[in-house]
Amino acid sequence: MDVNIEARLQALEKLAYRLENLVPIPGTDLRFGIDAMLGFVPVVGDFAALIPGAYIVKNAYDMGASRRMLIRMALNLGIDVVIGLVPAIGDLFDIAWNANTRNVALLRAFLETKTAHAEWARAAISSDPAPVSGAAGAV
Repeated sequence: MDVNIEARLQALEKLAYRLENLVPIPGTDLRFGIDAMLGFVPVVGDFAALIPGAYIVKNAYDMGASRRMLIRMALNLGIDVVIGLVPAIGDLFDIAWNANTRNVALLRAFLETKTAHAEWARAAISSDPAPVSGAAGAV
């Protein structure tokens, strides 16, 4: 994968980590971050948490994510916002859903697959064909 794209992906992974996994909940495997903290502010907090999520989707678009991938990412964010609007239940859901982490993982998988396909195609094109010998090779 291109070094620039890898650096951008790592930056997005750090952002998602801060948004959703910054603070461990003692005695559990759960973590929460800025996204869940913003969710405690009714309505405004949930929509404020949408801004960094939209930034991740915008970066995915800039990196060439497919339309289907972008729709899936937007649905992840939509689910996060809509259920997050429900008092108490939405706050608990925010801790478990982790839409931004899901979206960055989707983007990484997409780009790694795209890179693997490009490398395979490049190798197939650049490989030398078998040398032709004998009468069949004479023209």
